[in-house]
Amino acid sequence: MTTRSLLISKNTVRQCLRRMSTKAKQSSAEYCLNLVRKKDYENFLCTLLLPANIKGAGFVIRAFNVEIAQIEDQVSMNHIGAMRLHFWQETLNGIYNDLPPQTPVAEELQRVLRKHKLSKRYFKRLIDARLDKLEKSTFPNIEAMENYAENTVSSIYYLLLEAHGIKNMNADHAASHLGKAHGIVTLIRSIPYNAQKRVVVLPQDILMKHSVSSEAVIQCVDGTALSDVVFEVASRAKQHLDEAISLNTLQESKVIFLPITCVENYLEALRRTDFDVFHPQLARRNGILPLQLLWRKLTQ
Repeated sequence: MTTRSLLISKNTVRQCLRRMSTKAKQSSAEYCLNLVRKKDYENFLCTLLLPANIKGAGFVIRAFNVEIAQIEDQVSMNHIGAMRLHFWQETLNGIYNDLPPQTPVAEELQRVLRKHKLSKRYFKRLIDARLDKLEKSTFPNIEAMENYAENTVSSIYYLLLEAHGIKNMNADHAASHLGKAHGIVTLIRSIPYNAQKRVVVLPQDILMKHSVSSEAVIQCVDGTALSDVVFEVASRAKQHLDEAISLNTLQESKVIFLPITCVENYLEALRRTDFDVFHPQLARRNGILPLQLLWRKLTQ
């Protein structure tokens, strides 16, 4: 081995040891916070503004969701994705049986469960909905899209309400509608990314209604017909958003529903681009979002 090769090897070892040391020092709570910051930035900002007594619960709930949600993007074969989701099913069972695997999210969730009573069924819904989507791959109609949003996003709001000790029918209904609005908007935002993977997330019945083929979406063929499809889907999200806002009257839960701002911002940006879901402006990060969220928290 040459002197240069030896130096490169030593440097590589040092870098690996440094990374291992950094990871070892990182607590499970810090891991969850950083995971949400990197993978779910808008909800990271919203979670930062939660009351101190539920902020830790908020980050581990969001981190659990990130771990589940990113599986579909990490695998090229559905059966591998299903295996990973089944691992999280077993992990969830282990957590609620006081036998969590030694992973940061599992350890942090078990720690949080000692302080907050969080229903296992909502975490299970997060996993089951992703398993179902792996198998079916498309939404036959807008109702199927709403159901997916209810399971994958409303469930998170139900868990946050539980962490805050809020038992209120209006708050639950607001959580359901906001989750549907937020989930539908997230799917709309994912259209350009999914098109690259030859996946179409728009409801098939609405595509057929406007004579838009799945291939047109995959090829990013923008046009009036596709904009009409996006408009119709976005309109359903707006209906749920308006309902969530009208039901969001309980002062204690308003901070949990801060993501209303994120949904409002995207729908307004989509309107300004005439529902061109491929418009570059829609992919830009909103630099004033932290101030918008703080202002909403202080004034609502």
